[in-house]
Amino acid sequence: MRVGIGYDIHRIVEDRKLIMGGVLFDTPYGLKGHSDADVVLHAVCDALLGASASGDIGEFFPDTDAKWKNVSSEFITNEITALVFKKGYCVNNIDINIIAQKPKLKERKIDIKKKIAELLNINEDRVNIKAKTNEGLDAVGRGEAIVAQVIVGLIEK
Repeated sequence: MRVGIGYDIHRIVEDRKLIMGGVLFDTPYGLKGHSDADVVLHAVCDALLGASASGDIGEFFPDTDAKWKNVSSEFITNEITALVFKKGYCVNNIDINIIAQKPKLKERKIDIKKKIAELLNINEDRVNIKAKTNEGLDAVGRGEAIVAQVIVGLIEK
């Protein structure tokens, strides 16, 4: 078994779509980023890359390259998952923390879980999603940013 950790943070901005874990949220705000800024999928990708000793998301999809402007994080996740599979690994399990004051995630956690399972080609019972707040502390707690933390376990195919 190999284990990887992923982390990402994005600033909340007005007039942008909010996509987390491949799921579109109905909000008047979204996350600032070069791609679609899916904080959850970016952390998932970094965890996958870490567990497979393959670097980090910025090495494959640099935010300095106009080619990746507004790219779908689902596309990025599919590419990273294929790379991990090509290296001889598959996902055993994944645990995700989404840390946000807004929006409330309770009703959407199951949607994110289903989407992550679909993207990683694993059963839903291998995906865990936890929603947290920062109790009003720091940029996340003030509703200025959203963070995702991910731990993934890979096994050899």
